Amino acid sequence: MNLAHAHHLRKGRYSKAGRVYIVTTVVTGREPLFQDFQLARTLVAQLRHAHDQQWVSSLCWVIMPDHLHWLIELRQIGLSNLMRRVKSRSSRFINAAANRQGRLWQKNFHDHALRKEHDLRATARYIVANPLRAGLVTTLRHYPHWDAIWL
Repeated sequence: MNLAHAHHLRKGRYSKAGRVYIVTTVVTGREPLFQDFQLARTLVAQLRHAHDQQWVSSLCWVIMPDHLHWLIELRQIGLSNLMRRVKSRSSRFINAAANRQGRLWQKNFHDHALRKEHDLRATARYIVANPLRAGLVTTLRHYPHWDAIWL
């Protein structure tokens, strides 16, 4: 992505409760913070918090070393508000756990609304297969940082 035009990602963003989205957000500087097991699990706790607060219905996610892919059905809050809350909370807890300061996440995020006819299971399989395509593991059984409701 051309960072000079990254601010255009926010223009015209529309979100709707009940709609399914794929959301991707990236660590500042692509620092591979989530190679650390505990930091990745700290992020998992924040994804679960968003689900428990009924902001989203979390369908699947995968945490890569330097970014997150998350398949959600939006519930009570808008997409920008959701991401602001999740990024803020996760930054606070991860920075404390890693004894670090400063911005954790890149300012923006990418979202893609799915059409009703999309096969959610196929989309989830594609998302959680990211570690395989990246060559991090040869089988998902060896990658601890993913989940899907269809297990």
